Amino acid sequence: MKSGKRRKGRNDKIAYLLILPNYLIFIIFLLVPILWTVVMSFTDYDLTAYQFVGLGNHTALFHDQLFKKAFYNTIVYCVFTIPVAMGIGLMFALALNTKCRFKALFRTIFYMPNVLSVVAVSMAWLYMFDGNAGIINKVLHLFGHGKVGWLTNSSWALLAVCFVGIWFTAGYNMVIFLSGLQSIPDYLYEAARIDGASPLQQLKAITLPMLKPTTFFIFVMACINSFQVFGQVYILTAGGPSNATTTLAHQIYKNGFELYRMGYASAESVILMLIILAITVVNMMVSKGGMESEA
Repeated sequence: MKSGKRRKGRNDKIAYLLILPNYLIFIIFLLVPILWTVVMSFTDYDLTAYQFVGLGNHTALFHDQLFKKAFYNTIVYCVFTIPVAMGIGLMFALALNTKCRFKALFRTIFYMPNVLSVVAVSMAWLYMFDGNAGIINKVLHLFGHGKVGWLTNSSWALLAVCFVGIWFTAGYNMVIFLSGLQSIPDYLYEAARIDGASPLQQLKAITLPMLKPTTFFIFVMACINSFQVFGQVYILTAGGPSNATTTLAHQIYKNGFELYRMGYASAESVILMLIILAITVVNMMVSKGGMESEA
């Protein structure tokens, strides 16, 4: 009995030792920077000296028109990209879940944008959106349409950024939806076919309800990623024209690494973190409530 306890204690120590590197990485590279960012948000730090300002940075944000503009643009980006990218991903997944030739090839092609560097993707779209030599304007010219300043016109710039975001994330959504579809038991569809249910009825009664956990996961991840959008904004428009495409993450970068207002940028980071945390908690509560009501 005692030898068994000693063996268990020795195994526990080995297990803790094996997971220690994970905890050290989490503490050093995630927890400590988060806590330090929170601390810096209460200071006026410009890379030379610290000056404690209390809630000065946080209260200033609510009077900062540029911060409000960035927040509005981020919300617009989320509203446009999340539903469309999820819808396209679901359609691709439904198409690839059937018996079709070259399924692996199509899956690779659709998923390819997600594994590419956001910088490389944004640079490619930068040339395609070019007002003079861009292929998009050349195609429009063939149909008799004039040139469009996709990245220089404030009416079109944010839409162009949203389009790149959709193109970039739809493939990832497809793969996750496809894994969810393949986990649905076949006997449910067999029973539905025996009862005479049409494909559309099967979609509404079986597929979509069974995909709720997958859809919830994709939606939460999409919200988190959309609120942190930065790469394509920085490459395509640098927040312009006239701050028409600036986002919360772009403003954090600009204040921190261009204007050296580290304290103010930290306060913006804390607000962004709280927004993402609130969205995640609300989504989890809604999802849990829906599952309990179904049960």
